[in-house]
Amino acid sequence: MRQAPADRRASITAWRQLTDILAQRGNQLSDDDIRRSLHALAVLRPRVPESVRRDCARAVARHGRFAPLVALYANDVPAVSAIMLRDARLAEADWLALLPATSAMARSVLAGRSDLPHGVYRALASLGSASVALPQPEAVVQEESAPATEAAPAPAAETHPSQISELVRRIDKYQSTRTQPAQSRAPRAAFLFETGPDGVVHWVEGVTRGAVIGLSIAEAAYGGEPGTDGVAAGAFRQRAEIINARMLLEGAPAEAGEWRFSALPWFDPATGQFRGYRASARRPHRNEMPYGRPAAEDSGDSIRQLIHELRSPLNAISGFAQIISGQMFGPVSHGYRGMAETIVADAASVQSIIDDLETAARSGSARAGAPSEEVVDIGAVVMQVECELAALLADQRVDLSISRVGGPFRGLASDADVRRMVGRLLTALVDVSEPGAVLVGQLVTESRHDDMLQLRIVRPAAIRFATAAELLDPGFSPEGEAPGAAVLSLGFSLRLVDSLARGSGGRLDIGHNALTLHLPSANSKAEVELEAQQGE
Repeated sequence: MRQAPADRRASITAWRQLTDILAQRGNQLSDDDIRRSLHALAVLRPRVPESVRRDCARAVARHGRFAPLVALYANDVPAVSAIMLRDARLAEADWLALLPATSAMARSVLAGRSDLPHGVYRALASLGSASVALPQPEAVVQEESAPATEAAPAPAAETHPSQISELVRRIDKYQSTRTQPAQSRAPRAAFLFETGPDGVVHWVEGVTRGAVIGLSIAEAAYGGEPGTDGVAAGAFRQRAEIINARMLLEGAPAEAGEWRFSALPWFDPATGQFRGYRASARRPHRNEMPYGRPAAEDSGDSIRQLIHELRSPLNAISGFAQIISGQMFGPVSHGYRGMAETIVADAASVQSIIDDLETAARSGSARAGAPSEEVVDIGAVVMQVECELAALLADQRVDLSISRVGGPFRGLASDADVRRMVGRLLTALVDVSEPGAVLVGQLVTESRHDDMLQLRIVRPAAIRFATAAELLDPGFSPEGEAPGAAVLSLGFSLRLVDSLARGSGGRLDIGHNALTLHLPSANSKAEVELEAQQGE
């Protein structure tokens, strides 16, 4: 460690020696020596060829018991980390400490092992990688069949010591074609693609390969980066069908932009092992991109007509279910009556959603006006909403704590609108809070002359770093959800709250640390008039 390698050969020698010493005697060294050794290896790594690092990993993996060295190699390129992680032998506590710092690809290698402690598999399951397994190095990877609708067969996988390194090689090869001019600049309407068990696209037909190869549907892309949305990521984790998820591509104008894709998981017929997804993508229809485009003049009327058409069958379904549950036509079995009561409850939930849609349509078509003359006690409304959310809070295992700063909390707004704003805002944030979390907020009157009351809610951890554009996007999901999840998204709820607030003369601010609902105060005018009279 005191030597400074002057050339590549000296760097390779130092890498081999430090790796060997840590593998054999790492547990006997002092903390200072361990820290200096790992730092030296990190500095040397860029100067040591990948082939040498692979050889060192292969040499020490079966004999090394030193967790920090395994962690260093686990965060190398996939071809190196896979060799170390397939054969390393560590105690359960060491594996549990190592897992959070590993990548999804590295965890998939561990998930394919059958000799790890049971607690490690539980930890892998909690990280979402338990069902992803890779074939053994000695096994010959069978040729994967292409989708039935494809025009050309998918490229067959080659026999190789590491499926991960082969996948990396292919991605590098395909990405090298990104700079090549496209043969056709005509806009694309649809294409097909396949992913491996890790969610990475490895075959595509219908568009330039460099635009899609290497993208992953297993992780949601944020900030306008190429990739897929949280719907696809959530479905991937549960091996569920993906329906009309969003995909954003970069590249030539013919491929760049937003797409919608649907995909089905497929499994090895012989072993039942998950092998990936087969998907078809298309350009989104006009009615699937309602935001970011100028609204038609009659858009509000169209939504209201749609709501009217939804209410009629919903009322019929709910009415017949109530007849059955009430046994109005005669005795009904207990199980059948229970199903009818469930339908009535679900219909009530859908009715609430339709009411929100109608409110959004009405407030969206109306211009923000002057504050209402109606005075409402916002503090009492917040307290009542807290009581109404008690069941949801208990079900989600979330605590809600809203303190009061200043007062009184009299606002100029409609009582019904305030209840809807506060209720929808808190419900949406509870839905994205993790179990065991505490949702903290404040109801604030900063001064007696302030013309606005503020309800501040600290961002839950799941959306702590999301941008305002992402939070207002109806397709955004912090963790991703499989099809059939909540109908109204976080983005819809926040847009509804902001629209109602602006209709009352307020607004919803999305700050870095908190979401703040501003509502006109009824305190300032009365206090100013009183002080003026006292001054006279």
